[in-house]
Amino acid sequence: MNKFYEIWKKFGKNFEEGGKLQKLSSFYDAFDTFLFTPSTTAKKIGAHIHDGNDSKRTMILVVLALVPALLFGMFNTGYQHFLATGEIVKGAMTCALFWKAFAFGLLAVLPLIIVSYVVGLGIEFTVAQFKHEEVAEGFLVTGFLIPLIVPIDTPLWMVAIATAFAVVFAKEVFGGTGYNIFNVALITRAFLFFAYPSHMTGDEPFIRTAGTWGWDNGKTLVDGFSGATSLTQMATSADAGFMPADFWTMFNGLIPGCVGETCCWAILLGAILLICTGVASWKIMLSILATAGLTAALINFCGPDNAMANYPWYMHLISGGLLFGAVFMATDPVTAARTEVGKWIYGALIGFMVIVIRVFNAGYPEGMMLAILLGNLFAPLIDWCVIRVNVNKRLKRA
Repeated sequence: MNKFYEIWKKFGKNFEEGGKLQKLSSFYDAFDTFLFTPSTTAKKIGAHIHDGNDSKRTMILVVLALVPALLFGMFNTGYQHFLATGEIVKGAMTCALFWKAFAFGLLAVLPLIIVSYVVGLGIEFTVAQFKHEEVAEGFLVTGFLIPLIVPIDTPLWMVAIATAFAVVFAKEVFGGTGYNIFNVALITRAFLFFAYPSHMTGDEPFIRTAGTWGWDNGKTLVDGFSGATSLTQMATSADAGFMPADFWTMFNGLIPGCVGETCCWAILLGAILLICTGVASWKIMLSILATAGLTAALINFCGPDNAMANYPWYMHLISGGLLFGAVFMATDPVTAARTEVGKWIYGALIGFMVIVIRVFNAGYPEGMMLAILLGNLFAPLIDWCVIRVNVNKRLKRA
């Protein structure tokens, strides 16, 4: 490793001022700080407390926390496809079928990941080089999140356009990483939701309806199959007592849905890592889940008589993107509230709004995306109010 480091640093001299590749210095710096812990520190004594961690290492921890949800999502993508074609019978799974389903899902999800990173990082590198700045590390997580929160059949060109829009208009125009007021991955999904609603709210995109490499040369394998998510089924059901699936099926994630949102235990594994490492706030997670549960329970008791209003409060917590959003999206340190009291209020706002949107807006039975974006919008105001209240209390004591 030391030998490689020496070679790498020698190669890096080409990117320094006066070097042959000086114009590409941002590219080298991005890979240098990704591969090795930065050796530069502040020069003023006492200005900072230093350790071996930096933003890239923090982002990598988030990526690692997302891996269980990604791996299960790949399997579930293939599982739902072969379940629809009849090659897999529900409740019967062999080792060969497991790996066949996983391989199918891998080949279906991988292009989404590649497009997300190529487009997003391409814009980030270009902007950094144009501004003669370091390449920001924020897209390490954003690029990983985008494939997990879109339907598996979303065309790649749509993902590319939405990613480019989000990076440019939700991030770079605000000043780049650390200055954006909205979660960039959610802006990608919001762009798809409003620009191409049939691919975000329709039934078929949640099941891989066409083959991938090596399966029937990409031809459509599932004709006319309706792969509605559980929340879509609830919203469109005329039966007030309708239940799309039992608790453990929902908790284990063997249902149609976006790649990363279905498996609750995989998401919880990521939550444990984020909480134990201090990367994400457990207060925001708990506040969202508690408020959502209380709001849903209240609606169960005195709400309208329809399937969504009668949906048990605990089922709301494991349905759709609520748990995934609470763990990985709402806790984004840039767009979330930063004061300790503000985190509770911010989480409560999101938890309340997601249930209200689900129950009272049949046209959009998910709700988590809009609830988090609304929370992002109010986060600065929440922090300001909390700080002012604290300042006024101290002035009274003085």
